[in-house]
Amino acid sequence: MIKMLLKVALGLVCAVAVAQAEVVAPDMLIRDTAQEVIAIVKQDPEFKAGNQKKILALVDAKVLPNFDFVRMTQLAMGKYWRRATSEQKQALVSEFRNMLVRTYTKAFTLYRDQSIEVKPLRMAAGDTETTVKTRVIKSGAQPTAVDYQMKKAADGWKVFDVAIEGVSMVTSYRGTFATQIEQSGNVDQGIDALIKTLSDMNAGVAVPQKAGTK
Repeated sequence: MIKMLLKVALGLVCAVAVAQAEVVAPDMLIRDTAQEVIAIVKQDPEFKAGNQKKILALVDAKVLPNFDFVRMTQLAMGKYWRRATSEQKQALVSEFRNMLVRTYTKAFTLYRDQSIEVKPLRMAAGDTETTVKTRVIKSGAQPTAVDYQMKKAADGWKVFDVAIEGVSMVTSYRGTFATQIEQSGNVDQGIDALIKTLSDMNAGVAVPQKAGTK
């Protein structure tokens, strides 16, 4: 009897572990995150008052974990990624992350009762990359199309690019980054100059850092 109870208990533990390990679908991840963030912002007047500490904490806890900053930075750097040293890559990923924090912080500061509509996902079974299409709806204005390019990772689906009205963020930055690097005449110095430019841009935002960012 005891052995049987132990087996049943073990089976329940395994079932719970499997359930917890199930990956949330990419469209559900975007929808749930958006709804949770919007609910928090609506309920707390300090967000509309521009409380930077609260906004940064919200972005860090609810938004950033859903992004693959290494891949985003790699795509934005294009051919120059492989020319960067390990130290430069780490700095670039860190500053790219800070830049996204700055973007979302500004978005939440300007928040005025928008809502998010997530369109039905078209994805075949077994796909490891997909695009989640959404619309940001604001009263009195035309909806804004925001699409999330996502890839399935070991710990779930992650965003590696965002397109607003069809304009890819990483593609836009790729051209800007390449121009700055090429202006220096030396790739290594150009990458260092780019890192400094990004650091200067992000200097006004006190961004919480994650351990082990590479």
